[in-house]
Amino acid sequence: MRGSTKQIQEFAWIPDQVGNDKTKKLTKIKNIMKIKKGDNVMVMTGKDKGKKGAVVRAFPKENKVLLDGVNVAKKHMKKGKKGSSKGQIVERPMPINVSNVMIVEGGKPTRIGYKMEAGKKVRIAKKSNKELK
Repeated sequence: MRGSTKQIQEFAWIPDQVGNDKTKKLTKIKNIMKIKKGDNVMVMTGKDKGKKGAVVRAFPKENKVLLDGVNVAKKHMKKGKKGSSKGQIVERPMPINVSNVMIVEGGKPTRIGYKMEAGKKVRIAKKSNKELK
């Protein structure tokens, strides 16, 4: 059952080219995230608003990113079999939606744009026009 729900999330119903809404076709949606692993970002909304952190991992299919020390949740761990590990409460960072974060350039949040340089697509900061690595 879980596999079928994941398949539905990866596809969307989009009206066909003719503009006839009655006939729809299944089209795959490609998520393009401008924020990558290793970027320094600031949280713009939510309980952690204003916090800064580095992107540890990106989840393009879910449109989420995992940040260092941001959106921390408590996870209750069960005791292991044969007493190998004791039951405890562990704090773990949880993924946050990419729309709630902005990349930080020069201490201030900025939007991301693209520019063609020597035949390659390069990310740039909109405020400073500097290249992002």
